[in-house]
Amino acid sequence: MTTRMAREIAEQPETVRRTLAALTERRGDIRSLAAGRRRVLFAARGSSDNAAVYGRYLLETHAGVPGSLASPSVATHYRSRLDLTDTLVVCVSQSGATEEIVETQAWARECGAATIAVANVAGSPLVTEADLALVTEAGPEVAVPATKTYLAQLVAMAVLGTALAPDPASLDPELARVAGEVERLLATPVGDAVAALRDASYAVVSGRGLMMGTALETALKLEETCLRPVRGYSYADLRHGPISVVTEGMTALLVAAADGPLLAPLVELAGDLAARGATVVGIGGDASFAGACAVHVAGPDLPEAVAPLGAIVPAQLVVEALARELGLDPDAPRALAKVTRTDPHS
Repeated sequence: MTTRMAREIAEQPETVRRTLAALTERRGDIRSLAAGRRRVLFAARGSSDNAAVYGRYLLETHAGVPGSLASPSVATHYRSRLDLTDTLVVCVSQSGATEEIVETQAWARECGAATIAVANVAGSPLVTEADLALVTEAGPEVAVPATKTYLAQLVAMAVLGTALAPDPASLDPELARVAGEVERLLATPVGDAVAALRDASYAVVSGRGLMMGTALETALKLEETCLRPVRGYSYADLRHGPISVVTEGMTALLVAAADGPLLAPLVELAGDLAARGATVVGIGGDASFAGACAVHVAGPDLPEAVAPLGAIVPAQLVVEALARELGLDPDAPRALAKVTRTDPHS
């Protein structure tokens, strides 16, 4: 029986097409709202936060705009008053109803920020209360793990990052190929990767730069859907200490783009992890990266700037298949709900 999660993964080519068509025409509105603002601050939780990591890197590497990730508790618990008059605050939530993010958006406006909401539900509190809303076109998502809504958020991040670039259309040819690449990747064999993760005593996931959000999202999905202890690290953080505990019996899952300045370091990392006894599973990269990995899963034929929009798909396939292999229901992971709720506050 096909799971709901698998069906929603398969809906992603159309999700990309619809969301890209709907949001690309908002680039002018984004530029107008951002006029005179020097920086972008993202507020999100969970998978939405991982999408925001990609948005931040794209803004800084492609658009030349400083970006950072907010700590919502600064607004909701500490209630700090910050000068955000030079800031565009982008609040990201699949449901648009995560109370903490809705409250953070209201706080940002009170602090002088211009606000953009990214959500999949038109009419949600986040959407209706923002200065500008980017409503993604994923359609209703029934499975608890975010798949098509997460990819739609990545599309929104790409639109935001290109809207604020000197030439907003410079990545359009690459973005136009994303849906086709996603469609191709739906047929990617993942059995060997599933076996490597199933038999692992412990797992780590790593990526870097524009692929960092993909690594964090993959680790999150493995933890919440497959109930396995998994740590997501940036390449640099893994190098600075945790790599010392990598031993035989561990599986390291690395995600890489097919080009870019961080590909060669990830090839080197794959070799180092293998030498320490880890089983290295790679997603994406090039031929040299594939050769350095014990198990390789094909990634998208896309440049680094937009590679995260394709690379998440084989990772989702691995997670869905591993959950079934472990006798778990990927549609309804234990103790999870669609709307994120953090600790209560007054």
